[in-house]
Amino acid sequence: MVFVIVRCLVTLVSFAGAEFGHARIVYSLPGWPQHAVTEGPHNLVSALERQDALWYLAIANKGYSPDDGSAAFFPLFPIAVRGLSWAIGGHLLAAGIVVSNGSFLGALLILYSLTRRELSEEAARRTVLYISVFPTSFFFFAPYSESTFLLLAVSAFWAVRRRAWPLAGVSGALASATRGIGAFLAPALAMEAVHQWFEDRRARALVQRLAWSAVATLGLLSYLAYWSTRGGALAPLRFQSNWQRVPMFPVRTLVLATKIALAPGGLYSLLDWLIVIPVILAAAYGLVRFRPAYSVYVWAGILAPLSLVFEQRPLMSVPRFVLPLFPIFWSFAALTGKSRLGLVILVAVFLGGFVPLTVMFVNAQFIF
Repeated sequence: MVFVIVRCLVTLVSFAGAEFGHARIVYSLPGWPQHAVTEGPHNLVSALERQDALWYLAIANKGYSPDDGSAAFFPLFPIAVRGLSWAIGGHLLAAGIVVSNGSFLGALLILYSLTRRELSEEAARRTVLYISVFPTSFFFFAPYSESTFLLLAVSAFWAVRRRAWPLAGVSGALASATRGIGAFLAPALAMEAVHQWFEDRRARALVQRLAWSAVATLGLLSYLAYWSTRGGALAPLRFQSNWQRVPMFPVRTLVLATKIALAPGGLYSLLDWLIVIPVILAAAYGLVRFRPAYSVYVWAGILAPLSLVFEQRPLMSVPRFVLPLFPIFWSFAALTGKSRLGLVILVAVFLGGFVPLTVMFVNAQFIF
């Protein structure tokens, strides 16, 4: 029910935003010309075809090129889009929307099951609601890889908590073929393997579980191996320079981001800051509240983008990158407990960001 309601809300807000917005900018890429940003019923489908969605659709359409920067976008999502498009008459945009939306629905179902096991029925309901209305959750419904990555990451943890380690390893490998950060599932799963060893003291099982944990890196390694034959194994990292990203120590990133966010005229940076800082606080709470493996996953997912930044806007894209870090939403669920007032306030705050950010996104403003 939550999925259906939020999906309808995304459609309504994105359509209205595209219809009544003022931006009429078209960003086309080689191999994928964006649909015209004009008024009309096409906005029911094409309103979310913005920014990085164009890259994924271009890759699904024409594949990778060694010199256009496409290497920065990992392959599993565009492969899934291309595969589905064959079954629906070659409509890549429609296929991208189906893959992302289907992935998110599947992720919510597995997340509900995992959360009910780890926390409670009430926490499971709240977690599903909070992640669905988070200010940047519209990316789950756009042709982006976030929902597919969330599905695979949640599946990996769901599997290890049921001692289904082969399934966890395969899910992790697919996750690291979806986003590079998926490789950090390997140390998170390894932490869970050690945790389970303390619980049952089975040394042989520990070795097997650590081996399956390492399988989570195979998606990333396979992608790097592919690029080693096409211009250099590190091309996925090298092309980050196309987005003017430079290495930076995470603490310095946060200090610089705070300074820029609080300076006059830093609207985008302030929006980033208002989303990322509560997420970091929620992650800190998770350190003492949840099993260590979840914190390894969350903190790796936070520190990685804080270490490679766009200096003029240090937290750019981080509000999107934290979306698949589902234990953060456990923290929000735990902190609001069974309080109905707490739930209403948090949902209202999230929606207060969700609606205007969705409108800004469909009007081709570089939000995240």
